[in-house]
Amino acid sequence: MEAAVTLAPRSLLFVPAIRPSMIAKAAGLAADLIVLDLEDSVRDGDKAAAREALPVSLELLHGRCAAVRVNAPDTIYFADDVAMIGSAGVALAVVPKVQSPDDLAPLAGYPVLAMIETPAGVLAAARIAATPGVVGLMVGTNDLAASLRLPPGAGRASMSHALQTVVLAARAAGGWAIDGVYNALNDAAGFSRECSEGRMLGFDGKSLIHPDQVAIANTAFSPSAAEVADANAIITAARGGAERFQDRMIEDMHVEMARRVLQRAR
Repeated sequence: MEAAVTLAPRSLLFVPAIRPSMIAKAAGLAADLIVLDLEDSVRDGDKAAAREALPVSLELLHGRCAAVRVNAPDTIYFADDVAMIGSAGVALAVVPKVQSPDDLAPLAGYPVLAMIETPAGVLAAARIAATPGVVGLMVGTNDLAASLRLPPGAGRASMSHALQTVVLAARAAGGWAIDGVYNALNDAAGFSRECSEGRMLGFDGKSLIHPDQVAIANTAFSPSAAEVADANAIITAARGGAERFQDRMIEDMHVEMARRVLQRAR
């Protein structure tokens, strides 16, 4: 198996596992994690071919750490997908439409990023996040909106409780929290706003469906220069316990937060 991803990725770029030209292009991008997709971007008639192409697809990434999104546990493709990724040696399995820890049993012992895309998944998010092998949760906003029967144009505010539940569950288990995709490919300003909103909700990064989104996500989910400067100042000034720092009170908790900022910035 390739080296595992240690820090939560800011940008997860989905690429169809059956499209060599797109995979080769993705290898040269600055996405923190490339996800070879066997699910939504692959038609039913191409599922087997995409699965069988995985070893070659991984080679096209030139050793970059890669994840593979398998088909959902309730599909006829899931078992074969799991068997293939186990033999191909990918770093991480992305599993869509996880609704309970039982869905992940066939992947026991394998690093998993579980996608929360249904009301049942949201309600079970804490148990899913705490399942051995799960490195974090990713919210699938498109499927979640559909399963909640939200009207067209309802917006993310209608899913705010679900989004926050996913973040809470991920953090309680000590794992990643990854935000969903943004569908408007030519709306860079809107995408940037949604990234900023996601970071304010506590998400570590965002799932992406277009190369042009990578740089925006990396910037939005990275500490700013001001945040880095403040973190360095806090660590330098802290002497332990509650104390005054400039115009505010800080304590050990703030020092730990500052260290996380610097780790993220690196």
